[in-house]
Amino acid sequence: MQLIKIIFRPYKFLRLFYKAFKPITDIPKIKRAALKKVLDKYSAESLNIKGSKTLDLGSGQNPQNPFFADTVFGIDLSPNIEKNIYCSDLAIEKIPFEDNYFDYLTAYDFLEHIPRVIYSPNRRFPFVEVMNEAWRVLKPGGLFLSHTPVYPYSPLFRDPTHVNLIACDTFQLYFDNKNRMAKMYGFVGAFEIVHEYIREPNLISILKKIEAD
Repeated sequence: MQLIKIIFRPYKFLRLFYKAFKPITDIPKIKRAALKKVLDKYSAESLNIKGSKTLDLGSGQNPQNPFFADTVFGIDLSPNIEKNIYCSDLAIEKIPFEDNYFDYLTAYDFLEHIPRVIYSPNRRFPFVEVMNEAWRVLKPGGLFLSHTPVYPYSPLFRDPTHVNLIACDTFQLYFDNKNRMAKMYGFVGAFEIVHEYIREPNLISILKKIEAD
């Protein structure tokens, strides 16, 4: 009996390992060229969106525009009005635009810098608030592209300013239109998960704003 336990111990470990990392295996990997084709499919030209507008969160001085919108805006701590870059600290402030304003929203290497919880002066959930703001400023059917390092790849952990650890099922469980588990923390929106891919070490998610229940 002891010999049988020793023999099967590695298999038990492998089953536990697979179970722990199963969310990763469920999301397909994608190469750069294939990803470009996916983004092109949802471009303003492909969807025939006239006068399209996009907002890049944490844009720096060069906001990204992967969907080729007609007008590009950015949010950064260093504003540049000539380039449509507005100042807002999204860990504690709102997106300074009206409701249902943008056709597209992008966040490249940004969400991992937004705290999950802060306690001063009162307890708040900034990550949930940012997702609320993303949903608010998007037009119905608008697309939110998130590109963020994901567990368990080391870039998620090694940067000391990364305070929001994203897992492969974070959007699927907490901000989608089915589970909406973030509702208990104040999430008021809903996103359809259009596509999710792993492009190591990043999770690339395309979310569509839909009506919340």
